[in-house]
Amino acid sequence: MAQKFKSGFVTFIGRPNVGKSTLMNRLIGQKIAITSSKPQTTRNRIQTVYTDERGQIIFLDTPGINRAKNKLGDYMLKVAERTLNEVDVVLWLVEPSTFIGGGERYIIEQLSTVKTPIILVINKIDTVEEKEIFEAINTYKDVCNFAEIIPVSALKGKNTDDVIDTIFKYLEEGPMYFDEDTITDQPERQICAELIREKALRCLSQEIPHGIAVVIDSMKTRRHGHIMDIDATIICERDSHKGIIIGKQGSMLKKIGSQARVEMENLLDIKINLQIWVKVKKDWRDSDLLLKNYGYDKKEV
Repeated sequence: MAQKFKSGFVTFIGRPNVGKSTLMNRLIGQKIAITSSKPQTTRNRIQTVYTDERGQIIFLDTPGINRAKNKLGDYMLKVAERTLNEVDVVLWLVEPSTFIGGGERYIIEQLSTVKTPIILVINKIDTVEEKEIFEAINTYKDVCNFAEIIPVSALKGKNTDDVIDTIFKYLEEGPMYFDEDTITDQPERQICAELIREKALRCLSQEIPHGIAVVIDSMKTRRHGHIMDIDATIICERDSHKGIIIGKQGSMLKKIGSQARVEMENLLDIKINLQIWVKVKKDWRDSDLLLKNYGYDKKEV
């Protein structure tokens, strides 16, 4: 008898920086979600697709759940919370710790009303001793009604195949939502903007990153088809930030651009000519109009 094709939607949830985007990139096998050591790097729900002979999993990578500080934070929080009630499986990522902090307790509260199967994924096990992994499992096992608990290292790829196997256990028979070679529904423009934002987050100092957005102004392939010209703008909130982003004699902007270009070329498989400008839009994170301009639409929440 032929194996039934399963499909469904799965979301990652967790405090900022527990490795949600790293795990999703690992499971998909290609870099889609931006990763950085700074919190709140994932701003929109990113849909990526995993397909094999068993079925198809559509992953939603949500912004990390943090209490909101401005309209952008409020938007990100609503997106994350809404996702929990729309999916077939919830993956909650935590670090291997015996301390359950306020951020985790807030998530426990959010999950208490969720009927969806919840899989606890204890990430970053490569950073601790084996006994600490068992201690973390003991700490968390009774805080929610977990369907499964899986210790992994997203960075090293340890036990990540178990995550896919376990998800399929909880999915039902369903259609193929995307062609089997699809890995994301993100437009190329958005992925390129996110890559520039990731490099800026990594290169810049603490106080700037949340105050930046990136817009792709144009993306054109030259007539002979071997080179793509991409024009992008980094939006920041203050004139002082603009100077830091550009750097001495343009050195910081050049660094951000060259790092982003390498990843864009790998992703799009074409040589890229990337030009980046920097503009100041004061308090854009608290302006509904500017938020919408930069891709954060409240109608979607």
